Amino acid sequence: MARQEPELIPIPVPAREIPPPSTISEAAQQALSNGAVTPRAPWPRAHDKDAWRSFLSATDPVRQAAFAKVLENALATVETVEIAGVACHDCRPHEVDSPGKVFMFVHGGAFVAGGGLFAKALGARWAQTLGARCVSVDYRMPPDHPFPAAPEDCLAVYRALLGEMEPGGIVIGGSSAGGNIAAATILMARDRAIPLPAGAVLLTPEADLTEAGDSFRTNQDLDVVLKRGLPECNALYADGRDLKDPYISPLFASFEAGFPPTLIQSGTRDLFLSNSVLLHRRLRNAGIDAELHVWEAMPHGGFAPGDVPENAEVQAEVARFFARVTG
Repeated sequence: MARQEPELIPIPVPAREIPPPSTISEAAQQALSNGAVTPRAPWPRAHDKDAWRSFLSATDPVRQAAFAKVLENALATVETVEIAGVACHDCRPHEVDSPGKVFMFVHGGAFVAGGGLFAKALGARWAQTLGARCVSVDYRMPPDHPFPAAPEDCLAVYRALLGEMEPGGIVIGGSSAGGNIAAATILMARDRAIPLPAGAVLLTPEADLTEAGDSFRTNQDLDVVLKRGLPECNALYADGRDLKDPYISPLFASFEAGFPPTLIQSGTRDLFLSNSVLLHRRLRNAGIDAELHVWEAMPHGGFAPGDVPENAEVQAEVARFFARVTG
């Protein structure tokens, strides 16, 4: 007789209003309040590539304009160049600049956006924050360039950097979808017997494209940035491949084979909190040096706008980690 599985009973949650907590800065409280009235982005259907092209063409100018001021205020010089045939923004700080150290940054944007001015501005800001060179990779994206274009572009840039310097001076990092791609790039390097970087910085990474984690339900709508999951973007990026492929969802990788010291960041209102928690446990269980930093009430990607004390704390932790692993 077949064994009958016990019934799993969901927990009913009554409708309620959750205000910004008093345990965070006033600026962070205001950011949550502002985000509460922001509508969720309506993504096109996953496999309608023409609709995606139209959508991205219409919304990209708004995203680019939002980061023009960030770039203008950054204390760094930026040169847009090709490295290994891949567009990159080579950013150097006005002060400090640590020779032999590079932060290779992979921008976020739900796998479909975030290139151009966005990638350039964030690269400049990280160069200023770390006091070191930052190479921000402007990788290819869907709908025209789905997986594996993005991690292959990043791996090509990493290999080119290894031609200039030792791997112990390089940290690969990324935010959101960029955190996924950064981790996949390192896994590809490992599996192709390429020396690993000194460390990995995974900021609220989309590490599991199946989005099975608990916080995808518990933080739905509570995360004022994402609101809901990204199944349409994930499917467009994977382009029909298995979402549990470790290069597509690094959470499913075997980390016992090796991975560099890693810093993972999230927030208690981040829709991707489970991604960070689960990935941290996978790394720790494999014996990898891994840190998990979770901020009170922080939504996905931090509090907007950027001049919030908690955001500065995230940057300070990354700077400390960068200095530690690069020596």
